[in-house]
Amino acid sequence: MRNHLLMDVQATAEQPDPSHGSRIDPVLARSWLLVNGAQYDRFAPAAISRADIVVLDIEDAVAPKDKAGARDNVIRWLDEGNSDWVRVNGFGTPWWADDLDALSKTKVGGIMLAMVESVDHVTETAKRLPNVPIVALVETARGLERITEIAATKGTFRLAFGIGDFRRDTGFGDNPTTLAYARSRFTIAAKAAHLPSAIDGPTVGSSALKLSEATAVSAEFGMTGKICLTPDQCPTVNEGLSPSAEEISWAKEFFTEFERDGGEIRNGSDLPRIARANKILDLARSYGIEPSEFDDVDDPAHIPAPSDTYHY
Repeated sequence: MRNHLLMDVQATAEQPDPSHGSRIDPVLARSWLLVNGAQYDRFAPAAISRADIVVLDIEDAVAPKDKAGARDNVIRWLDEGNSDWVRVNGFGTPWWADDLDALSKTKVGGIMLAMVESVDHVTETAKRLPNVPIVALVETARGLERITEIAATKGTFRLAFGIGDFRRDTGFGDNPTTLAYARSRFTIAAKAAHLPSAIDGPTVGSSALKLSEATAVSAEFGMTGKICLTPDQCPTVNEGLSPSAEEISWAKEFFTEFERDGGEIRNGSDLPRIARANKILDLARSYGIEPSEFDDVDDPAHIPAPSDTYHY
């Protein structure tokens, strides 16, 4: 009976497309690793890291005097047969048009567009790079106020939260409570526009505990990706934004009990729980988490269901 209840989820059914420079579908990508475009020697190590997506950065990481050299590095890397993503300079900057012109001659996997503040920023970029997915990086109060329209714009692939510049623009601190409204706006705008969930901003610092806690905050606000600043942040982010052992065990247990009860809908909570359990197991497969890894868990008799705020 369960086979009739498994609902196809387009994002999880697709296999990773190597032409997008990632080892996983960008729809599902958790860790988005920024790599300084001026430092070519870091490209190859990033490419073999645990990052779901590598984003070569020719925007904030690069001083104005080094922009042209960083762009040349990126084009050289892409011309060598790689197809990673690139964070380009924002619309209206002196470098935006040259960035897009150079990338239009490559097989770039996708674009992270900096400082998006209006629909025009996305549409004008999409005109110059047709059929290239664009992550709209919203980093200002002005951009946040227009995020619903930006999300709904043809050409926007996912939204990303530029926390550092947003805090600089608004004067906000970094407490999760302070940024709760902003994060909620990202998640709601993405959902309303039928986009994949938003990508949260990076966590500065090397503390594994701090990064783990920050990733948990991202998940709590329904964000399923996070920008990373170093390769060693990627495994922690991937783990924090993947189904846990307990969640996978709950999903498996739910279907076992459901089938044991005849496989028929019993009450109004069954359909939401079926959808939730399917999504957990589909994501586990997409992320390469083998269900057998979680067969032996503590207290297998009963695993509580994830809360209603569960973000998958």
